[in-house]
Amino acid sequence: MDGVRRNMFRHSQLSTSDNHLTLHRRLLCMEDPSSQLDIHKAVNIKAHQTFIGGIIAFRVLPRPQFSALQTATFPVYFTLQSALPVIVALTSSRGGQLDGISGLLAPENRFGTLLPLATVAVSGLINQVILRPLTVRTMKERKHQETRDGKKSYDPAPHSKEMMALNKKFGRLHGLSSLINMVSLAATIYYGAVLSKRLS
Repeated sequence: MDGVRRNMFRHSQLSTSDNHLTLHRRLLCMEDPSSQLDIHKAVNIKAHQTFIGGIIAFRVLPRPQFSALQTATFPVYFTLQSALPVIVALTSSRGGQLDGISGLLAPENRFGTLLPLATVAVSGLINQVILRPLTVRTMKERKHQETRDGKKSYDPAPHSKEMMALNKKFGRLHGLSSLINMVSLAATIYYGAVLSKRLS
């Protein structure tokens, strides 16, 4: 069983990285307007990570392996979440001509294009630069507290006051990160809808 779980862990890491790299390469080729539909793949990746991959991994993998998987996945996920909107903005085109930043800042594009792309980019930055380091630090503090308490943070109660405080802090950080990720997903879906309408 442990061998099966390790294989699932490695496969999950590889498939997530492959999806991100494929999306990255295809978004670099956005001079053809029809290729802009690849934004839908960004929606699929976000939805998979949020509603499918993460949930299945949590249910199947032991806690240490699940934690290692998420720790390895999120830096890539959040970095691409921040970078891809910039790539989309710089390489978007209309009528065979690159729009770039000037097109993004045009009054007619501010609400339908600039706002959702900026929302996605800023969401990724907040998660990567602020919330992820705080969460990792809290996880390390919980690990040290587990050693002091002789009990895992996810074991049944009762817990020490220190562990309860750390669990509460981790829950707040995780909840805030999840909320920001949902906002990013909504912005990506909105931008995809706007883009599809323009191409129809």
